[in-house]
Amino acid sequence: MIHLMPATQLREAVASRRLSVTELARAFLGRIEACEPHLKAFLTVQPERVLREAGEIDEALGKGEKAGPLAGVPVAVKDNIITRGIRTSCASKILHDFVPPYESTVVKKLRQAGALVLGKTNLDEFGMGSSTENSAYGPTRNPWDLERVPGGSSGGSAAALAAREAPLALGTDTGGSVRQPAAFCGVVGIKPTYGRVSRYGLVAFGSSLDQIGPLARNVRDAALLLQCIAGHDPCDSTSAARPSQDFISELGGPVRGLRVGMPRQWFEKGLSEEVRKPVEAALQRLESMGCRLEEVDLPHTRYGLAAYYIVAPAEASSNLARYDGVRYGYRNSSHQDLLEMYRATRSQGFGAEVKRRIMVGTFVLSSGYIEAYYKKAAQARQILSEDFRKAFQKVDLLAGPTTPTPPFRLGEKTANPLEMYLSDVYTVTANLVGLPALSMPCGFTPENLPVGLQLHGPHFSEALLLRVANTLEDDLSLQPPQSAIDRN
Repeated sequence: MIHLMPATQLREAVASRRLSVTELARAFLGRIEACEPHLKAFLTVQPERVLREAGEIDEALGKGEKAGPLAGVPVAVKDNIITRGIRTSCASKILHDFVPPYESTVVKKLRQAGALVLGKTNLDEFGMGSSTENSAYGPTRNPWDLERVPGGSSGGSAAALAAREAPLALGTDTGGSVRQPAAFCGVVGIKPTYGRVSRYGLVAFGSSLDQIGPLARNVRDAALLLQCIAGHDPCDSTSAARPSQDFISELGGPVRGLRVGMPRQWFEKGLSEEVRKPVEAALQRLESMGCRLEEVDLPHTRYGLAAYYIVAPAEASSNLARYDGVRYGYRNSSHQDLLEMYRATRSQGFGAEVKRRIMVGTFVLSSGYIEAYYKKAAQARQILSEDFRKAFQKVDLLAGPTTPTPPFRLGEKTANPLEMYLSDVYTVTANLVGLPALSMPCGFTPENLPVGLQLHGPHFSEALLLRVANTLEDDLSLQPPQSAIDRN
């Protein structure tokens, strides 16, 4: 069946003309139609546009044009990444009817590679959340258990992959928002080095933290997608002045002799046994392949979550000030004066979690408090960066759990934001220090819920992480149980 094929096989089938792009489009649109009543992974799908664009790609290939690296492969795009002519809502009422007049760099690169933009996926509003329950349009459900969350904030993209609604997807990662849903949904997710992938056209949440990253059903597909979207972009002042790499060709390199660090802080109290056992089993497989496992120390890890939840809200407070009801987006119509219009528009247009973070961010940046909070968080980032620098003098990469628990139930943590924030305890530090990190499936719990293994590397070491992950993926050869979405 077409929707079960990996992206690399789909690309080869299209390039050899064994399958048409229109056939691919119809197959995945049919899968979306069947799954969405149960899942809610997509916010916007325009079947007529998708089929029209698929026909245009078929016509170009029929004329002998060279097939791109993603020739005809459908890609789902998180709905905080700008798509020209396709609504980009950030899952927020305040941008309910916003249709951008321009294209983000990553989507432009997708199209240049021959990909087909399938639709826009659900997320926690403006990327603020760890469960995709903070969407103005309702939560996404986890395909493995429809009563559980898919993670967040890129939960729609991860769920769409796990449900076979798309072969590839883009997410964004500010504090783990690619990796945590990848772990919860049993797919591969990569947070690239800060600056590796252009942020031009990404609706800003935390500008010093945000990165766009690929999600895929296997490591090779993730490498292919990263290869297509990485590289310098003059439109992004934070873009690293270095080209993309041929990540695919580097997948087959050796792993024997690599030093794999296991930070003791990632295996202490708070890690559930359901996650610990598959993660430790995967690490033992790495050891059996010739890697050297070494315990390392990241002594200031405990400051990571606190620093993140000062820095991220502070930057969100600044970035979201632009949504005032004047230039675009939602505007309250029953106001008496300009100040009341601002107040009513933002009160009604933003959800509870976004307003909570704006208020926290405004507070930590306010006169008399910026030194006590924001400055201390900035100092903590430097200390954490030094921890990782010292660790990478001893080992080549770090490995541990992506999340402390398996996917939790819908509504289980919504009443306690602090408990929800703890879901990001192993992921936020990579964003604070700008490192690349990858989450991959490493097993299942007794309840058939996915568990993710996370790999961290030095700056711009994505090729190394992909090589190790690909080798481990082949060795594990996981045979996933049937998901709830397929049982329905």
